[in-house]
Amino acid sequence: MDAAQSSGAGMVMATAVLDLERARAVASRVVDPEIPVLTIADLGILRGVRIDGHRVVATITPTYSGCPAMLQIADDLRFALDGAGFDDVDVAIAHDPPWSSDWITQEGLEKLSGFGIAPPGGEIVCPQCRSGSARVVSRFGSTACKALMACTSCGEPFDHFKDF
Repeated sequence: MDAAQSSGAGMVMATAVLDLERARAVASRVVDPEIPVLTIADLGILRGVRIDGHRVVATITPTYSGCPAMLQIADDLRFALDGAGFDDVDVAIAHDPPWSSDWITQEGLEKLSGFGIAPPGGEIVCPQCRSGSARVVSRFGSTACKALMACTSCGEPFDHFKDF
């Protein structure tokens, strides 16, 4: 390989790395349709983004088997990546290992609480008055991955994102 070919190969490699970084950044900004203050990266369901030839492959994992939001998230990923100039996009859904609420980022946990949803893990705290006194109203809240709670101190209802 001569110097011109070597230089061209280096430029292709650098472009591929920049494209991968850009694709990851675009994918990580896609919001969850059920909890629009969270990105799919915050929620931990964006498992990875890779470049396979000219194709961008984004892998996501549902929070639970049968999560109805997965089709919308896949469409939103394709739309965002296509809008960023990636013409060939594939979204893969991985079930193994299963998603865990431990995958929610610290920023995601804070966003949940700020949005009025008690995050998973530890004591359930009312997002309104910060009381640790709540009762279960229904094992299913606004979505199947949340339970409907009521604060016994202030009386406000709120969702609690379940531990998985």
